[in-house]
Amino acid sequence: MGASGLLWALTVMMIGGLMSIDYVVHVRRARVPTLRQAVVQSTTFVSIGVLFGIGVLIFGGPSLAVEYYACYLTDEALSVDNLFVFLVIISSFGVPRFAQQKVLLFGIAFALVTRTGFIFIGAALIKNFHSAFYLFSLVLLVMAVKLAKPAAREGRPADPLNRFVKKSVLARIADRFLRTSPNYRGDRLFTVENGKRMLTPMLLVMMTVGGTDLLFAFDSIPALFGLTQNVYLVFTATAFSLLGLRQLYFLIDGLLDRLVFLRYGLAVILGFIGVKLALEALHDNKLPFINSGNPVPIAKVSTPQSLAVIIIVLTITTLASLGSARGRARTAIRRARRYATEYLDVHDSTDPAERNKLFAALVIAERQVNALPTKYRPPAGAQDDVMVLLRRAHAVRDAHR
Repeated sequence: MGASGLLWALTVMMIGGLMSIDYVVHVRRARVPTLRQAVVQSTTFVSIGVLFGIGVLIFGGPSLAVEYYACYLTDEALSVDNLFVFLVIISSFGVPRFAQQKVLLFGIAFALVTRTGFIFIGAALIKNFHSAFYLFSLVLLVMAVKLAKPAAREGRPADPLNRFVKKSVLARIADRFLRTSPNYRGDRLFTVENGKRMLTPMLLVMMTVGGTDLLFAFDSIPALFGLTQNVYLVFTATAFSLLGLRQLYFLIDGLLDRLVFLRYGLAVILGFIGVKLALEALHDNKLPFINSGNPVPIAKVSTPQSLAVIIIVLTITTLASLGSARGRARTAIRRARRYATEYLDVHDSTDPAERNKLFAALVIAERQVNALPTKYRPPAGAQDDVMVLLRRAHAVRDAHR
């Protein structure tokens, strides 16, 4: 599927148009999408990605379609894991829930631009240095080991990442050289305080989310090139998987902590693709210190086989996570923490009916936490002890009576 300049231009225009429509229709006005809106929007973008694959099938043939879908599924799975980090960053900066859509859309736009650069760099390396497959294979195997390490198994390291965000170079530079306000003004990037124009935390968190995504490209791009060397397919699979990420954030917000085995699955997938790349590099070997510079007669893994492995691994890890008692416990704790934090953040001017509705949800979540087995309850004295937040919420509730 040799992509012509016209096809590239039309594709870029379509992706830019989709992002513009998403901003104008859903993001420009600060609001929290309802579950129904998140479902409709997420389904729409996933359908667009799937339909594009059907277009690849019609105009490019079954082989390229399989490569596209393998890349799309892999990048979508890696993107879901990246949502954990976005969640920690957003929580660390205390971004109001109604303003999170704009932060995510900026992060996605920045990610698309930076990953496009990585894609063309990777393509140039492969074209001029076939031995780059060895490097890509090593990167993926290292990433797989890091994901499978015990430190990563217990979920996202919220406290260390919170400290990293707060002490990041970006935050320190902004505090030292720029006029920054600690207060949000809706979803505005700038505000005026005491007659001075200042940055709000919104701009800082947007830049932090976008900058952090640079790290994600180091595992996603080599993984995609391990499935196909077609630059156009790698780009489109990346773009369409990123486009639905904002809606997916709100759709599976309550399920992120439930996916306790996702990292296992991603470790297996990255390790598998790393081995696949190593086999391909050996099959076309030109390094003089390996088999005297001659190709190694070894079997290669086909793309259909790769797609089957990816689907099976993601299915098993998702089903295992949804049935996990530890995952259900994390979901209950996170829900209680979220409702307690939101209730503590509401102002006296908030509609009493809305405040009562939020407190009712908090009480239900609190009961679920209290019903958890002792081994799944959060340890007392933790930095973000959910029980402390719940007691504070009850104290505020009593003060309003």
